Order: sequence, then structure tokens, then C-alpha cells
Amino acid sequence: MKMKRGIHRVFWATVAVLPLVSCSGGGSSGTAGSAPHASAQTVAAAAVPATSWTSVKWGGGGYVTGLIYHPTNASLLYARTDVGGAYRWDTTTSSWIPLTDGLGFGAGEGRYHGVESIALDPNNDQLVYMMTGDTVGQDAHGRIYISSDRGNTWTHYDLPFAVGGNDNARGYGERLAVDPQNPSTLMFGSRKAGIWKSTDSGHTWSQVTGFSSTTVTGGGTPIGVEQIIFDTPFKGTGQPTWIIWATVASDYAQAAGLTSTLYRSTNGGATWAPVAVPSNVTNYDIPHVVKTFDGTFYMTFRPTAPQVQGGSGPSYLYKFGASNNSTWTQLLSSTSMGMAGLSVYGAGSIARIAVGMTGWSDTSMQIQMSDDGGTSWREVEANMPHTSDTCRGWIENVTIDPANRDHIMHVHGGGICETTNASSTTPGWSPKVNNLEETATLFAVAPPAGAQYKLINAAGDIGAWVITDLATRPTRAPMPGWSSGNAADMAWADPSYIAVTGVDNANGSAVKGFWSGDSGNSWSQFPSMPTGGSASSSQVQSLAVTSRNNLVWAPQDSVPSYTTNNGASWTQTNLPAFTATWNGFFRAYRLAVDRNNPNKVYAFDSGGANWSWQPGKVYVSTDAGHTFTLSQGSVNANMAWNAWGDTSMAVNPNAEGDIWVADGNAVYHSLDSGATWTKLTAFATANGTLGATNITLGKAQTGSPYSAAVYVEGTINGQWGIFRSDDGGATWSRFNDDAHQFGGNAVVVGDWNTYGRIYVNGVARGLIFSN
Repeated sequence: MKMKRGIHRVFWATVAVLPLVSCSGGGSSGTAGSAPHASAQTVAAAAVPATSWTSVKWGGGGYVTGLIYHPTNASLLYARTDVGGAYRWDTTTSSWIPLTDGLGFGAGEGRYHGVESIALDPNNDQLVYMMTGDTVGQDAHGRIYISSDRGNTWTHYDLPFAVGGNDNARGYGERLAVDPQNPSTLMFGSRKAGIWKSTDSGHTWSQVTGFSSTTVTGGGTPIGVEQIIFDTPFKGTGQPTWIIWATVASDYAQAAGLTSTLYRSTNGGATWAPVAVPSNVTNYDIPHVVKTFDGTFYMTFRPTAPQVQGGSGPSYLYKFGASNNSTWTQLLSSTSMGMAGLSVYGAGSIARIAVGMTGWSDTSMQIQMSDDGGTSWREVEANMPHTSDTCRGWIENVTIDPANRDHIMHVHGGGICETTNASSTTPGWSPKVNNLEETATLFAVAPPAGAQYKLINAAGDIGAWVITDLATRPTRAPMPGWSSGNAADMAWADPSYIAVTGVDNANGSAVKGFWSGDSGNSWSQFPSMPTGGSASSSQVQSLAVTSRNNLVWAPQDSVPSYTTNNGASWTQTNLPAFTATWNGFFRAYRLAVDRNNPNKVYAFDSGGANWSWQPGKVYVSTDAGHTFTLSQGSVNANMAWNAWGDTSMAVNPNAEGDIWVADGNAVYHSLDSGATWTKLTAFATANGTLGATNITLGKAQTGSPYSAAVYVEGTINGQWGIFRSDDGGATWSRFNDDAHQFGGNAVVVGDWNTYGRIYVNGVARGLIFSN
């Protein structure tokens, strides 16, 4: 049973590069302004790692799927997200603390940032249990993470079943529950394999065959068992809770031959009996169940929705009789909206009930509230005052603060929204997303020092943005609505000229390109598209701006094209068409302009996939990206073949012809525009982790022998991390630490204003920069 324990100590090691291997293809040697590869040496300041990490301000941006208060400590609030990990609310700073950036969430472990359920021990407010895994579609096993210090550090155990934190109905639950009387017992409602039980605090698990032994295999993402409820008013007695409830989606009920969507056990889960639900909600989902202190159950019912969020009516809220557990009373219904989120404060005729009502549209949002136990209702969110337009629909989870009935929160596709005056006739709503960052950056680029902005961020679902202040939500974007940004670049000598590509999700998912001549204050759309451009909807593409009005675009699976007139017309380059592509596994040339001589443009072909047997190679243009010549030196270097997203290329803007390539396995460096290459053998694939996937350059340390700081995400001596060199690759030191792994990073960008600053994206963690 594998397990890892989180740590927060910062450490570093200086690593001398092993003997360098030179790969010649003719041409000159070193270039003025660059340090030649010297013998191994240590630059003392290079041993200092990042001291802290801070999020670039956006606020939310992704789907928070659940809010969980501790059952006996109302000051403790946790949030789970579908792909961006978990957070704990800090009342002192009024901000969210990310809990899943550290150990156990390193390179290649991004799927465990999908959190399907969180359970808290009512006997111990330090204990947190978290079920993780992004999808059950491939039947990959999930993990349980366990913390004894409120999520500051974690131990994890592999599970014998799959977990789907990013699957359909991910806002249901909670699926994981702790027995309040006997807290070493946990139960989990899985999507494909019924109910699972642990009697050793989550370390080992066995299927509850008295409920069902059916395991659904193969593709698809069923909803399965939705929620587990231990029915007891006691805690800490040491005796098992005998009465346990489980709600079941119709997909698993049918697969397992179950006769109801509600089951009860009266012997601690050994056997289970169906409980009849009202006839009008037979085979409906039961997204949420709340049991109040007087023994009353409240349940929302809605048809099983094929979509991830939302859903349509008819839907219902029922109360399940407290006296004999047999009387159902309908409290609310809707013919058009899907009910899901449910929270109850108090009990009986004075209970405050809040029900989230939502459809597929992310602008549809309603919360119906009752202050008399469900006798009368009023709307408290739709058409009410909002401080921001970022509060949207998909209200799958509603939570009334157990210490303040006027404080109500709900989740949505862009984070969390809250009101603190729910009793008002016009409650006001605001985002509750301070330091909760769940955007997915697909590409980012930093301009030269002195530009009017800090960064260009191209992200999924929120579009491409020009960031002028790291602590303020940006306002400059070509498509500020629902869109995705895929690629971006600027003219280095004239950084007010910017080009970006992306997808206009709000208008038919059309691929579009834009340019700005004033640092993103205004934008114009490319009048035409290059060959392959209109089909280039993924981030597997590249832009290279050589000068104002002139750029090269490499769409996915296509030959790059150039324009000299802001996209009014395009001409294909002479780069070779790919001899093999893989549907859904896109391939593209990665482009980079020589910032000292913009007539030089470099194009890197990574080979497309780690099974392609097509070695990576570099092409060089000397006419601003119109025509290219193969770098024979890159062929001689025997670069690996890897996927586009596992490779990168960077150019030193302080010296002409100074190029770096990470081919997935190792790092290569050329000082002569690609004629010859040196392989830095410090980086190597090990322990299932790739040797070098991201390389970026940033501002050099004062007095360093090389004119840029070099950062590589990869593996040295079997240890994965982000490593920095201040001497052109002669020595390396780890720059991040185990508390800041972020699940690995698809984007790493160096800053040209501040030494020691890089931007990384983690797994749906927005952009985070080092200090």
C-alpha cells in the first residue's frame, strides 16, 4: 500500500551537470553575449529556491462541486473542485487556502486533483478524508488522501475502485461518510461498484456485497451510488452505527438489479433493503439528502441528466416523515428547472430551507428559500443585486452557514457565490473566490522588461487576457465572454503589438485569431484564416510574431503559414507536412522567434507522440518564418519523440542564435542558431517521470556568467522538480519544493522584470508565480 506524507520544509541541492555531449551539424560556435558551456561550477545564489508562491488574480473560474462544513465546528469550511484540488477557508484573511499543491500531488498526478468527495470526522476537527480521481471512464483506480492537520499535510492510499471527480453529476453527494459513533469506519458510494467500506480509517477497503456485488466495467461515466448517510445522533461511542442510508442513481440501480433508488441498512451495512420513493420520482436522481436533528429527511429529486451540470425538470423536493420513516410530503416542484443543491437550517415548522434550481445554461440561477419548513417559498437570488456578473448557474450545491442562517453560499461553474443577508427582501450576492483559482492556462508568454503589461494568459473557458497587474483581475481580452485562448505572442521590439488565437465558445465554437496594436486595449480579428487554422481548436498550436503585422501560425496537424498583413492573407511555409497524425492526439510545430534577429524563426517538431518513432528535430528560417531549413545538428542530436505537450523550446532574447529545447527526456542547447547542439545529461527520465518537459528563460541574476536564468521542469538524479541554472546549464538547483508541486505544470514561463520569478499553471490552478 503506497503512502506519502506531506512536508513543508524547504530544501535545495546543487547539481553539477554530467559530461556534455556535443552534436555537430557544422556552423559556428559560441555567440557573443552567451556563456559557453564551462566545467561544472556552483553559483551560490542559484541554490536559493522560491520562498513563496502567489496566485495571479482571477478569482474562481472553474467548477467548485461541493462546500463542506465541519459537523461540530462551524468555523471550518472546505471546498472541493472537479479538477483543481481542494481548499480550506481562512476566516482570518477571508481567503481560501489551497490544500493540494504539495507532496503526493506531483508530476503526472494531476488526475488526483479531481476531488469527488470530502468527509470530516465529527469527533476530531483535524481529520480530513478526500476521495480523488478525475474520471471512472478508464477504470483507473482512485486515491484517498488523509490529513490529520486540516489538510496541511497528507497521506494517501490507493483505492481498489475508480473515482470520478470530473464526471457527470460531480456536484452530488457527499459520497464519502465517516461513522460518527465509530469513526474508524468509512463508507463510500462509488460510481461503478456499489458501496465500499473501510474499518481502518481509509487504509484498506472492501466492497459491501450485502448491498450489491455488481461492478460495471468499460467506458462511460455512470453516476452510481450518490450519497451515504449514517443515521445517528451520537458520536464517539465506539459502537457501529446500525442504520445507514444510501441513495442510488437509476443507472447503477438498473445495472445491479436494484428495485429502488433509496436503500436502508439496519445492521451496519451487512444487508440492505429498498425503501419506496414517491411514484412520480421513480428512477429519478436524488442529488442531495439532508437529515435534520429531529430525524426528518429532506431530498431533492430530478431526472437523470446526461449533462455534467444543470438538467431539466420536472423536479421535486420531498420531506420524509420523521415519526415512522414512511410518510413522504412534497414541499416544492418545478416543471422546467432541475433541483439539486439543498441545505436546511433548523427543523420543523421554523426550518429555513434553500434549494438550488438550475438548467443547462450557465446564466440560469435560482434559489428558492422557505422560512416555514417548506409551506411557502420565495426567490432569493434571481434578479437580486449582484456585485459581479461572475455568479452563474449550475447550482448543484447550496450551503447555509450552520452558525449564521443569513449566510448562504452556492457553487457554480465559475466558483462560489454568497449572500450574508438572506433574510432581506433583496439579498445581495457576491463572489467568494479570494485565492481560489481554478482556471486552466493553456499557454502564457511574458513580454520584455518595460512593456505595458506583465503577461499574456491564454486559458480554457475564460479566453486570452493581457495582464497588467498580478493582483487585479484583468480586463483586456479579444473575447471576454465564454471563450478559450490557445496561443499568443508579441513583437519583442514592439511589445504593444500582440497576436492571439482561441475559440469563441459562446458563438458556435469558432476558431478565431486577433491582433492588437496597443497592448490589448483594442483588438481586431484576423480577416482570414490559414490552412488548418479554422480547425485548430486545441492548445496544440503556436504563434510567432516577428514584427508588427507579421506573424507565423502553426495550427494543429497542419503546415504553418505566415502573414504580412495582420491575417488579411496567408501563405504556407515550406515546412514538411506531418506524415502521421493521431486523432485526438494532436501534433504541431512549436515556433519561436529569435528576439535579437526577428528574421530568424525556429520550428520544433517533437515527433507527435511517445510511440511515433519520429525523432524530434528543429528547422530554422532566416526570412521571418517564410521558408525553413532542417537543422542537421538537431538530427545528429538524436532528440526523442514525445507528445507536443511534453516538450518545449525557448530562445534567449539577449543573444542571437541561443536556443534551448526540452524533448521530454533531456535538454539540448544551441549557441549557433541550431547548427550544433549540446545535450545536458543532468536531466533524464526516471521512476515513470519524464526527464525534461518544460524549459523557460527569465531575467538573469546580477553578475551571473550567463545572460538569462534557465528553468527546467524535469527529473535530475531521479527527483522531479523545477530546476534553475544561473550559469547556462553548468549547474542546477531545485527551485520549487515538495509543498509546491501543483500536480505538474503544462506551462512554465520566466519573467523578464524580476529575477527568480516564474509563472506556472499547475493542474487547473490558474497561474501561480514565485517570489
